[in-house]
Amino acid sequence: MFALVSLFTFAIAGYAHAATTTVSLGTSSSFAVLAGTAITDVPSFVITGNVGLSPAAGSNYAGLTQAEVTGSIYSVNAAGPLGYVENAALLTTAKNDLTTAYVDAAGRTPTTDYGAGDNQLGGKTLTAGVYAFGHATTANITAATPLTLDAQGDPNAVFIFQASSDLVTASSSVVQLINGAEACNVFWQVTSSVTFGTSSTFVGTVMALTSITDNGSSTINGRLLARNAEVALNKTTIIASTCAAPSINVTKTATPTSLTSAGGSVVYSYSITNPGTVALSSVTISDDKCTVGAIVSGDTDSDSRLDTTETWKYACTANITTTTTNTVTVSGTANGQTATKTATATVTVAAATTGTTATTTTTATTGATAAPATPALPSAGDGSTDSNLKYVMLLSLVAFSLIISTLVVMKRKATSVR
Repeated sequence: MFALVSLFTFAIAGYAHAATTTVSLGTSSSFAVLAGTAITDVPSFVITGNVGLSPAAGSNYAGLTQAEVTGSIYSVNAAGPLGYVENAALLTTAKNDLTTAYVDAAGRTPTTDYGAGDNQLGGKTLTAGVYAFGHATTANITAATPLTLDAQGDPNAVFIFQASSDLVTASSSVVQLINGAEACNVFWQVTSSVTFGTSSTFVGTVMALTSITDNGSSTINGRLLARNAEVALNKTTIIASTCAAPSINVTKTATPTSLTSAGGSVVYSYSITNPGTVALSSVTISDDKCTVGAIVSGDTDSDSRLDTTETWKYACTANITTTTTNTVTVSGTANGQTATKTATATVTVAAATTGTTATTTTTATTGATAAPATPALPSAGDGSTDSNLKYVMLLSLVAFSLIISTLVVMKRKATSVR
């Protein structure tokens, strides 16, 4: 019987910043703009993503038109801009998910705390991590020098900013991304309000406890999500950033694929590839009937991430005594999402042959003479044992006649002698 080996999961360690995990936005991720009390706009503007208002009624939309939104405009009741969609349940769920995300981001331990002051973030180049800052005299980011977010080649790098007060950007200020950083992995948790100076260039998902205001013509690569107050737009361009979904694939082979009835050792070989567009971290592999060891080869740049150009090799050996199909499961993460794939392999074990050979045994008795066989009576041809009776009677009659005849002859001879 095949012995079941305990399940083993081999996890690949990531960069040090992999400890900074993404903030899950839940259903709020589909919204470019989400507010509590009102959404106002000075046209024209461009929004890529959904727009939602809750718990305030749809009548609290002002200046917003469907023509300027690539997505849906949601309302909790039968009111709103032309073309709106009434879906109170979706909006309630999205607001709840926003609250969960806000609390998550606020609860992270800061890598660095810049405190209160002025231009605390401008001119800095930051790698993945959690950064806290306080109120600024004029602006947290000025126009003099940009805030640069450096992923150091890892598109999964996450940046979280915690504002203990408000967030203010100066006019023409810039937040920029380098070395693979993605806007979908940048989060701003703001304890009060947010104000963008005119023509600001900003990156990331803004989660404000109160209001968010654009003073005019700012470009946001991310989201503006206000929990309890309004979002005021002014010729604003907003593109709801989305991260590429991860993808993973695995092939599995068994050598050999068939065994005799005695069973034997089988080597399973695995090849893991990345058919997606983003490198995978935290790659795992497990087999339900075989313990998979460490990676054999494939991490060509030794960065512990499965790149799109790499094929990672693994192997394990098991003793098989019955026909067995086992399954391997692999997974990898990118941009806060996990990709999973399975593959199977079957090894056939021949059935044992069972059968008996007829044996004839002859026993000889020394000094004994075999008795002559007694001839059988002829068959009557009717298949009945009783039909032989007539022949027995006939033979008895013949024998009796012979005896009588013999006696008669003997008597005559005796008489003639006298």
